[in-house]
Amino acid sequence: MHVLTDNWSTYWHGFLGTLWLTLVSAALALVLGAAVAGFRVSPVKPLRVFGTGWVTVLRNTPLTLLFFIVVLGLPRFDITLPFFTFAVLALGCYTSAFVCETLRSGVNTVPVGQGEAARSLGLTFTQTLGLVILPQAYRAVVAPLGSVMIALAKNTAIAGSFSVVELLGTYRTLNELGYGIVWTFVWIAVGYLILTLSISALFNLLERRVAVSR
Repeated sequence: MHVLTDNWSTYWHGFLGTLWLTLVSAALALVLGAAVAGFRVSPVKPLRVFGTGWVTVLRNTPLTLLFFIVVLGLPRFDITLPFFTFAVLALGCYTSAFVCETLRSGVNTVPVGQGEAARSLGLTFTQTLGLVILPQAYRAVVAPLGSVMIALAKNTAIAGSFSVVELLGTYRTLNELGYGIVWTFVWIAVGYLILTLSISALFNLLERRVAVSR
């Protein structure tokens, strides 16, 4: 227990870093994922091709490699940003591919008549998608989205290798101070467990609320 109590500020700082990185990356992933999902079901072929390419490339690229591309590649084009921002871009873009496919599966559960009714009222494709289709699709995929967000929270551990303050990176500081590696990682695991269980509880609550409002 003394490993935690003696280094509470270090663990807390790392936990907040992981939490903030998860929240910002999740927001980016949801926005990008919704947009790319719209591209994938769009009647415009170039948009469908772009959406398919986005998902195919990112889902089949290791996240660590994507971090290297963002952190080392973008500065070559004179794009210099804080390491935290680079990490958000890598995590958000990577996770957006999974959000997209999750939403697209939800779109497929919406009856075709919903879209036809919206178009008959004079709504454009963008209005139909944003006002009619996607809100219903979100309801159908709350639980799968929760799983994607939990995976995102755990993937933030990679950011520590790129000079971003996060929970897993605290082991280096504690190792230099001579603390046992086993208990150092035990408390790190507890921190991730708290975060992932909180995300799970949040999405379970959302799922129940959506189920009642159906």
